[in-house]
Amino acid sequence: MAFTHIFAGDPLDRADAERRDDQWIKERLANPDSRILPLWRLNPLATNGDAPGLAWQDNSILEHAAEKAEPVLLGIRDDVAHFALDVTGGAKVAADVDGAGEENPAELLGLPGGTSFEDARGVATEISGEETGTLAHARAVVGWHQRHGFCPNCGATTYSTKGGKERICNSCGAHHFPRTDPVAIMAVTDPSGELCLLGQTRARRRSRFYSALAGFIDQGESIEAAVRREVWEEGGIRVGDVRYHSSQPWPFPSSLMIGCIAQATTTDIRIDPEEMTDVRWVSREEVLEALEIASAPNYSLTEDPGGEGVRVPGPIAIAHHIIKAWANGE
Repeated sequence: MAFTHIFAGDPLDRADAERRDDQWIKERLANPDSRILPLWRLNPLATNGDAPGLAWQDNSILEHAAEKAEPVLLGIRDDVAHFALDVTGGAKVAADVDGAGEENPAELLGLPGGTSFEDARGVATEISGEETGTLAHARAVVGWHQRHGFCPNCGATTYSTKGGKERICNSCGAHHFPRTDPVAIMAVTDPSGELCLLGQTRARRRSRFYSALAGFIDQGESIEAAVRREVWEEGGIRVGDVRYHSSQPWPFPSSLMIGCIAQATTTDIRIDPEEMTDVRWVSREEVLEALEIASAPNYSLTEDPGGEGVRVPGPIAIAHHIIKAWANGE
């Protein structure tokens, strides 16, 4: 399948061998040719204008590192090392009692004009596909460091090593690695193949927004078993055949969405009211209409475009593509 989702396709060589060499990393950080991507509250610095992109900086940005933050090696491309750096409330940024700095951190940091920190979801729909993969990598691993300054084994402080791909406890010596949480997400068809099962979570209960059912894969559980369990728990539907479609990194904070298309063997819906406000069978015609609306520029789930029927996720989400695959008979 020649298709890459947004947040997939990072072109960087992740440099597993090189990151074991502390001296090599120090030399690359001292090299002005190395590229560093600043993140403020996990949102990347991006260029503005007609062709937005990630705004890589040279090593002078290191002086603005957030407290206790260290650069994370993302990888190498064309023999150039690429890093990510948390600059949230950077140490060299003066306090601003009026809060103006919070509104324009790029200006406070003295970064080049024509750049700003942009919402990661929003900018991902504007930058190149390869850059969205690098953004997902950067956001996920920087966020992991923000949350793992202390050892979950004994509670002592940890320190970063291997270019940011490992933390070690200063007390008990436990080794900790960035984790990815697997999520099964599925377009479920009825036995006839003419209807698709969509659900609405409690967070969307006042809207017409519906999506594919999804849930975290449990310990000791296969992808197929997770699909069958989640569909049964959320909608009371039994599932037989499960086929893999594609996967998408989702760095909010660090999940891997595993897209599947599944065949139901029953049709009577029984909703779990703790998780869902509605689960329904939707016709192919209604799904195709919803997909067309969701594919329009500047599509927003918070602004009702009018008309009738359900609304589905836009192309940024794997749910859009697995629902579309079913609707188009792919």
